[in-house]
Amino acid sequence: MTNIYPQIVSVFYSLLIIFSFCLKKKIRSIENKLFGLMIAGNFIGLLLDIIAFILVKNACTLLITHFICKLILIYLLLWIFTMTVYIYVISYKMSYSDRQNEKKKWKKYSNFKKVIISLEIIGCLICLISPINVITTNNNAYTTGIANTMIYILSAILILFWIVIMLINNKNIKEKKFYPIYAYIILGLFTSILQFNYPGMIIITPVETFITILMYFTIENPDIKMIEQLNIARETAEKANHAKSDFLSSMSHEIRTPLNAIVGLSEDIASHEALPDEIAEEANDIVSASHTLLEIVGNILDINKIESNKMEITEVPYNFREEITELAKINGTRIGEKPIDYQVHLAQDIPYELIGDKIHVKQIVNNLLSNAIKYTDQGSVSFTVKCINQKDICLLIITCQDTGKGIKAEDITKLFNKFERLGIEKTSTAEGTGLGLAITKKLVELMGGTINVQSQYGKGSIFVVQLPQKISQMVELHPKQQEEVEFLKVDDPYQNKRVLIVDDNPLNIKVAKVSLKDFSFQLDECSNGKECIDKIKGGAHYDLILMDIMMPEMSGESTLTELKKIPGFDTPVIALTADAVSGAKERYLQVGFKDYVSKPFTKAIIKEKIDAIFLEKNE
Repeated sequence: MTNIYPQIVSVFYSLLIIFSFCLKKKIRSIENKLFGLMIAGNFIGLLLDIIAFILVKNACTLLITHFICKLILIYLLLWIFTMTVYIYVISYKMSYSDRQNEKKKWKKYSNFKKVIISLEIIGCLICLISPINVITTNNNAYTTGIANTMIYILSAILILFWIVIMLINNKNIKEKKFYPIYAYIILGLFTSILQFNYPGMIIITPVETFITILMYFTIENPDIKMIEQLNIARETAEKANHAKSDFLSSMSHEIRTPLNAIVGLSEDIASHEALPDEIAEEANDIVSASHTLLEIVGNILDINKIESNKMEITEVPYNFREEITELAKINGTRIGEKPIDYQVHLAQDIPYELIGDKIHVKQIVNNLLSNAIKYTDQGSVSFTVKCINQKDICLLIITCQDTGKGIKAEDITKLFNKFERLGIEKTSTAEGTGLGLAITKKLVELMGGTINVQSQYGKGSIFVVQLPQKISQMVELHPKQQEEVEFLKVDDPYQNKRVLIVDDNPLNIKVAKVSLKDFSFQLDECSNGKECIDKIKGGAHYDLILMDIMMPEMSGESTLTELKKIPGFDTPVIALTADAVSGAKERYLQVGFKDYVSKPFTKAIIKEKIDAIFLEKNE
């Protein structure tokens, strides 16, 4: 029985593949189901080969032997038809992602299946009714006859079909790395030709075993399939992330445009001294509410920047004591009528001027203070800043302690997660998105610092931030030195400076004018990019242009491109836009804008930007 050894060895390999395939987690797809049928069918075919050989060698009843041999032919027919469906399926670009796609996939190939099933039925009937001859020798047994010939002819036709559809869909085959199928086709064709000419070799079923083993360890490996599914999930997530960014960009613009008017005009109203007390109080409430809304919008956009690795740390000289004292006062107004003892202590040895990201340092402090006040109904909120000065580095130790709600021990690890608002019921009136502390932690880490928290539930919390900053100036200049510096300066650096405001929204122009009214600028305006270009070409000269981005007919970017084509044009242009998503600033600076201000902006922000530009020009 030497000629049946390949089948006996193949049985063990076939069982190994079946167990491995069944035990491993798999994605749900037509390919998997078809491959499962092929490896199960191959095992049955090997058993039928062995049984037929044993029957022939032991001279069993001719009827039983013929029946088993015909079952082998039917098996070969069914296996090759299953392989045909498999190759047809993988040749077309379809998703593996979910059951719904699988249903669509089955529906798409339903007509093809009907044809295949019809051919299978016809082929099986021909095999059953066609005569076959069982040939036996000393060490061999095989069949001949019409049924055999039909199997070989049909196999040749189907293999040609495989080659054609795979060549037609070669791009998809390449993308899905199904090139091993070409090798299987060549191997199957070679085996069929060999056994047709040498029928006594009986090698088709062992070769099929070899093919299924190769398929399992290449294109049908469950691990590879799972990786493919993960890749698809990743692509889906990336598309969703892009959609989120597009949504944020759109919503940012839509929210910030009206918010720009609310912030700008409410600040202007509140700055008037001759207001009735009631009106002044309501104006301050509007300012406070608009800043809260601005903070919420800003937090959402900041977390998007952080996730996109677009958050930049911009270092500038600033007076830490002055900035934080003013910020602490603003936060103190949030206490309202709550019985809270609010204390702020800044160490005397904090350097007069530091170099760091002033805006984000203030954001860190603001998030700590606003959280402490928000979640403390009574008791105290204490804000303390100490420092360790070594050479040119100042290590700020910022401590914010409150007697508020506190945090449960099991929730401490979740504290800096996005959208977490621990211990807050859905009906709570506490404001916020749950992004403040997540952003704070990321900003602290970006600046090379650390943040720690200790808390007792129901008793309060202590947040400690250690933040390194460069020392620019240890102490304030002596009054006489200050006078010498003042003497060197122009009395009013903005006297007779001309500023052009370009915006298609009249309300935005009004807000910009209100924000600039405390300067000595000569203000001009226009409602679109073309009008701006015509003014410059007409000989108008400006020291600064504030330009909106989203305008009809010609965007701010297109307008700047055209302005740069005008000979002698060197006016600095600041992008004044509601577009504040990740990468916006970088994009505008790359186009050629001198700076970028996102709407809504405060008087302080616009002054800081203008000061920086005119200071640079004076230098």
